[in-house]
Amino acid sequence: MISLTSTTLVALALLSLTSNAMAQVGRRYPAEKRIEPDPVTGVPLSILTDGRASDSKIYQTHPQWTADGKWIVFRSGGRAQGSQAYAVNESTGDIVQLTEGAGNNTGTLNLARKSMKVFYLRNQTQREHGFPATQPATQATTEPTTQPNDVVQLIELNLGTLLSDAMSNKVKSPDSYERVVTTLPNGLRESGGFGLDANEDFAYLGVRGGDTGTHLPPGTEITQTEPGQRMGAGPAGLRSINLKTGELKVVLDTPFLMGHVQANPLKPGEILYCHETGGDAKQRMYITNADGSNNRPLFVEEPLDWVTHETYVGKDEVMFDLIGHQSRLRARPTGIVVINTKTQAVELLGQITERQEQDSNDLGVNAAGNDSYGGFWHCNGTHDGKWAIGDTFTGNLWLIRRSTGERTLLSTDHKMKPDHSHPTFSDDSTRVLIQSGRWTDGQRLQLVVIPVPRE
Repeated sequence: MISLTSTTLVALALLSLTSNAMAQVGRRYPAEKRIEPDPVTGVPLSILTDGRASDSKIYQTHPQWTADGKWIVFRSGGRAQGSQAYAVNESTGDIVQLTEGAGNNTGTLNLARKSMKVFYLRNQTQREHGFPATQPATQATTEPTTQPNDVVQLIELNLGTLLSDAMSNKVKSPDSYERVVTTLPNGLRESGGFGLDANEDFAYLGVRGGDTGTHLPPGTEITQTEPGQRMGAGPAGLRSINLKTGELKVVLDTPFLMGHVQANPLKPGEILYCHETGGDAKQRMYITNADGSNNRPLFVEEPLDWVTHETYVGKDEVMFDLIGHQSRLRARPTGIVVINTKTQAVELLGQITERQEQDSNDLGVNAAGNDSYGGFWHCNGTHDGKWAIGDTFTGNLWLIRRSTGERTLLSTDHKMKPDHSHPTFSDDSTRVLIQSGRWTDGQRLQLVVIPVPRE
């Protein structure tokens, strides 16, 4: 019989406590939900998180709700160490932690529409090394920086089983809910995120590094960052990943930096992406088939067109903003726009002006040095073609009935800091999810669900 000394027993106890403290996947948090009316419109706002942590929704181009429509998946800094993924039950307010440890790129969360699964990228090198010793326990929702030699994996997480086990207090080890779909080739890094094909058998990933650029036609000039842009230099590319086998294939390479990658949610084998500059690209939007064929610009831009925040709103429709916050841009049509990807027909849904210019000679710049036009900044629409929504530079949300152009002020003063509100409709078109800095005066974000008014 093996005899354990008191020192050994203490060490084992401490190891057990440490292990339990690290086992955060499936951890439940008390509900933080409350409902209050918008002070201007009176619309009831379901505020799902209390603002003590900084809670960010998935980006507006991607699904927000789980396939059963009950849970909203988000990322947060402050509830656990690092930026981790969580799910909040829209009805009860219950919050469940989905990931733990270092290296989880929660900015790449992708919810499946047909199954209770979520996919995301993980930096396995960082996961093995753990968090830096200098990292505060309440790290903000920044994503891990990937180095060329890091090992990056695509992870599939079984939400259905995890959430069921969490709510019944029968949580298993984290790896029992995970599957490594694939490991990226050495040096290949994410650029612009990824989207799930409408059939959910492939993921389409924006990449840089590795072999990107080698698949461009000979003599292709590589794009450089231009004055006034924060980024934009290439090369980059698109890769497809078979979600069953993990096989990775080249879709195409681009001479510029890849951004805002999204798959058509209603038509298999189509991908939308952009030239990411952090500002105004000469030509922002591009669209391609999953085999790289028919790659082309979408909405060919004129010099005064500032295109941004494109997203699919129908099988053959993409919605985007022609922002008009500067007086020079208002010399052209601006506002929320829908383009038909088949016919290239363009529908302008309108624009608003939030502040008046000082006089006819000041180019719309006020005494603070800021342009005085404001207007729509981000947009989204329902897949039935009925509704559009736009947020503005002052943090207001406007609902637009596409059939008539009628605009209704839905909610107000969401600060647009520390990030923008990024509105997204639920699949049934009855609610809008945003992230808001209103209640923390722009210091941290909270998740808010806003009902779409009935007829």
